[in-house]
Formats: sequence, C-alpha cells, structure tokens
Amino acid sequence: MNCRVCDSTDLEPAIDLGLQPWANHFLKPEEVGTEPVYPLRVVFCQGCHTAQLDYTVKKEVMFSDHTYLSGITQSLSDHFKGIAHEVDQRFFRDRTFKRVLEIGSNDGTQLKHFQRLGYDVLGVESSRPTAELANAAGVPTVHEFFNLDLVERLGREFDVINASGVFFHLEELHSVAEGIRRGLADGGVFVVQFLYMKQIVRNLAFDQIYHEHLLYYNLETIEVLLRRHGLRLFDAYLSPIHGGSVIAFVTKDPTVPQTDRLGAMRAAEEREQSNSLETYRRFAGRVEGLKRENLDYLAGKKAAGKRIFGFGAPVKGNTLINYFGIGPETLECLVERNELRRGLYSPGKHIPLRIESELPEPPDVYYVLAWNFRDEILRRNQALIERGVEFYFPIQPVMD
Repeated sequence: MNCRVCDSTDLEPAIDLGLQPWANHFLKPEEVGTEPVYPLRVVFCQGCHTAQLDYTVKKEVMFSDHTYLSGITQSLSDHFKGIAHEVDQRFFRDRTFKRVLEIGSNDGTQLKHFQRLGYDVLGVESSRPTAELANAAGVPTVHEFFNLDLVERLGREFDVINASGVFFHLEELHSVAEGIRRGLADGGVFVVQFLYMKQIVRNLAFDQIYHEHLLYYNLETIEVLLRRHGLRLFDAYLSPIHGGSVIAFVTKDPTVPQTDRLGAMRAAEEREQSNSLETYRRFAGRVEGLKRENLDYLAGKKAAGKRIFGFGAPVKGNTLINYFGIGPETLECLVERNELRRGLYSPGKHIPLRIESELPEPPDVYYVLAWNFRDEILRRNQALIERGVEFYFPIQPVMD
C-alpha cells in the first residue's frame, strides 16, 4: 500500500492486534457468529512518520448505519459547548451572520451549541438514522459522505468547518482535505479535534485503535497532510476529552501567526521521540503487560464468585475485549444507555447488551469500557459505589 498521507511505499509494521471484527458492528441475534474479521494492524510511514492502518474496511460498511450517538454523554456535550463558545468568542463574536459546517455531525449535538450562538448551521452525516435524528431535532443535516464533490455541489463557503473525532476516519482523505480548503471562507477557521497519538501511547490506550480509525495523528504528521492542501495549523492544545485529544485551529491564510503553545507541543513531540517507529514498537510491548494485568484482575474476581458486567459498549471496548480474549463467561453483559443498541451483541465475543435503566440488580463489579468518561461515570453512580459496587477502569489516562 501507499501511505495515506504522503504516498510513500516505505511502511514498517508497528502494532498488530490480530484479526478483529469491525468494532461498531453490534450484532442482531441472527447475525451472531456470521460477522467477518479483518486485520487490525498499524504501520509506520518512514517518509512522513504517520501511523496508520494497512487495511481499509470500506466506509460504506462502517459509516452508513452506525449506532453511535454523541448526545448520550453529558460530558461530551459540555465539551462541544465549550468548543462552540471558544470559537465564537475568539474569532467571530462581532459577526452578525456566521456559518458553520460540521463533518460527521452525528445527531447534531455540536451544531446545536453553535445554533444557540446565532450560527447558520449545516451538518454532513453519513449514517441515515443518525442524520434523521439530527434533522428531527432542528439541525439541518445532509445525509452524505463529506468530500470535494459535495462541497462543489453545495456551492457555499463557511466561516467555521468543524471535524470532531472524524478526521482520522477518512478513506477519501485528500478529497476531504481539499473540500475543506474549498469550503472555508476567507478568514475562516477549520477546527479539527482528533485523538492524539502521543497521548494514546502514554496512556496505553490501544483500544482506540480500530478499523474506523485509519490514521493516528501527532502534530508533525497532521501538518504534513494540511500543508499538502494549502492549509496551515496555527494553534493547538490538549483537551482531556476521550483521554487526550488535540483541539487544533487551521487557516488558509499564511500570515496568521502561530502560537507559542503550538510551538511547545511540537517541541515536546520531538523531545519525547513521539514520531519514531521504536516508540510505537515499545508501546506494543507494553500493551502485552496491560493485558496480563487485566486478565489477572478479572480471573481473581471470578474466582471470588463476583458477578462482572461491562460498563458501556463503546466501539473501542470491542478492540479491548477481542484482543484480551474476554467473553461472556467473564462479562455477563455490557450495560448501555443507548436505546439503538437494545437487544444487540458485541462483535467477536458476542456479549449481550443490556439497557442500564432496565437492570434488576447491579453486578459486584463494573469493568468500565467507557473509561474516557471516568469522572462522569463515577459522579453518576455514587449511590452504587456507596452500596459496594466496584468500578474498575482498565485504562487510566494521565494528562500532560
């Protein structure tokens, strides 16, 4: 294959998580055992240093009918509200007419916060049921994949283009990047929010590697892509959302000054050798230690007669349970709040999903797959904790 960013053929294997199902393919009962599996391998480009998957599950398979909803989690909505206010106050507070487009807008949670600030909004969402939910909630949403062709058909420009947690998903990477450049008005800002590979490595958050995530960016590597399309990163900072995400600000204007904090983040990447093949190979070895630690913990609880449920059914949780080999003999069920996942089973290990509000009794232990929302989960479940229910977090992020 060629590098997804720079087209180099000089790619080296870095992380191999084996054959895994597409992790967002939650199964209907009649589908259990029929789901395909695909290689889940990260390779490292010697040309531009981008970490990326070497196998692509087609976007039409992964994103046309997925069940993820942004609005389920309060802390994510709060984060989106903060982003909308930050962008508005920093760049557009004096504008009377302002326009925002969101790529992969999901159920419209982010755009609702822009609407409340007076923006004309447009979402682009590939999942039909999710786009329908957004439109029903009053968020104008186009049911399509975002790319250059769509931008040309829209024939509009936007003051803000936002991509939250989707810029590393892109099969049509260069068409999307060019579409952003074409669709961004003069003086406009592209806000890209992405999982930070430097932080994934630090936190051993290997479960954030799955087939939807084709690319794993650090600042150095995303800048290679942006420069190729006449775009320029001028500011960035690390947010705690999802265990460590970069919020980055991009312009078409080469005269916009770059911030000191962006320079400091670049320097930290260089100092810590964040963009080296050896760093990724050491990371893969450390994941094996994390696997042993978690399996020992679960085995001990089962030997003590404890009932264990999985808390949450995030997509990344399926990477973890499939790679660790954790099945229904260990986790009786995965407990969810998302009604779209009622009656489904996890891909690969076939653990049944249950709706949280319908549980007759809690387990002795919750094994928290949605570990990136730790604070909200602990706050919302204080009554269970006081009753003695244990919440175990397999991954415990640390912020810089």
